[in-house]
Amino acid sequence: MKRILYIIAGFVILSACTSKPGYQISGTIDGLTAGDVVLLEQRIDKEYVQIDSVTSPDGTFEFTGSVEIPDVYYVTVPGKRGKAMIFLENSQIGFKAHADTIWEPAITGSVVHDEYNTFQESLREIYGKARELYASYREADQAGDEEKAKKLEVKINAVYDEVEEYQQAYLDENPASYIAPYIVQNLHYGKEADEIEDMLAKLDPSLQGSSLIGTITRRVEILKKVAIGMPAPEFTQNDSLGNPVSLSSFRGKYLLIDFWAAWCGPCRGENPNVVSAYQKYTDKGFEVLGVSLDNSRDKWLKAVKDDGLTWAQVSDLKYWSNETAALYGISSIPSNLLLDREGLIIKKNLRGEDLHSALEELLP
Repeated sequence: MKRILYIIAGFVILSACTSKPGYQISGTIDGLTAGDVVLLEQRIDKEYVQIDSVTSPDGTFEFTGSVEIPDVYYVTVPGKRGKAMIFLENSQIGFKAHADTIWEPAITGSVVHDEYNTFQESLREIYGKARELYASYREADQAGDEEKAKKLEVKINAVYDEVEEYQQAYLDENPASYIAPYIVQNLHYGKEADEIEDMLAKLDPSLQGSSLIGTITRRVEILKKVAIGMPAPEFTQNDSLGNPVSLSSFRGKYLLIDFWAAWCGPCRGENPNVVSAYQKYTDKGFEVLGVSLDNSRDKWLKAVKDDGLTWAQVSDLKYWSNETAALYGISSIPSNLLLDREGLIIKKNLRGEDLHSALEELLP
């Protein structure tokens, strides 16, 4: 009998040693109706990939599984606005939210998500300074007080610099943190390939399994192909009449590839500056090719007309999935690239006076 007990105990110990740890998300989403589906997703290269799904009988749901390392996942309900981001780890996790504000969940049981919440709270304190300054900036701008508005704008930019410095410092001090890839994702927008690689190089090798690092690394490879000095990748998209327009058709001119959209406020604010540059330098060999990230043809064409954009315009009306934007690694708009007559990229993201100064130097 004693021998049998030892054998049973051995099986129990072996099972405990070899069983893979896993997660269990036990959630409640108020405002759901019986039969609503809850999804667990992960974002890979701008696309949300379904990992699991469950039909909720009464607003409750449960997901089980395992992850190699803690990583960013999303809980979402088809037909409802927004997604709840969660740092998923192998533990017992509680989730509570309302269907109308699912992006504001209460999450318990995840040590990594607790760290993320602490990190975000620190950022919110810094951003609070910017909100106060921005309210004063709007008042000064509406009152026509340009001097005060410019001083406030400098202060606002200083706050955003503080936000970036805080995140950079967090990376330096916590290179093995499971939220570090998320911070790199926040910081890498608008940066060139070498800058992003420098940030990735600071991270602990144990984080290489993160889906975020995989996505960022693939983006770096795209950015290397559109770095200054590289030939601009060829593309063809249709104009508003359905006629194909190819990048190579502009060879022989200095060309600004301008990524924008009708729904983008900063883009619309910059359009008058591009119009001015175009009118001044087009007779000297300067052209503009607008690539719209719109998904509404009517809104796109109305904006073209309203803003007086008389140069070539193309779009596949796929919003952020615009194929040319993906080819060029565009992650924010307005964005632009200036090409020389041979199609080499010589400048990036020229706005305001910087665009005029660059053209004056090239086309005096």
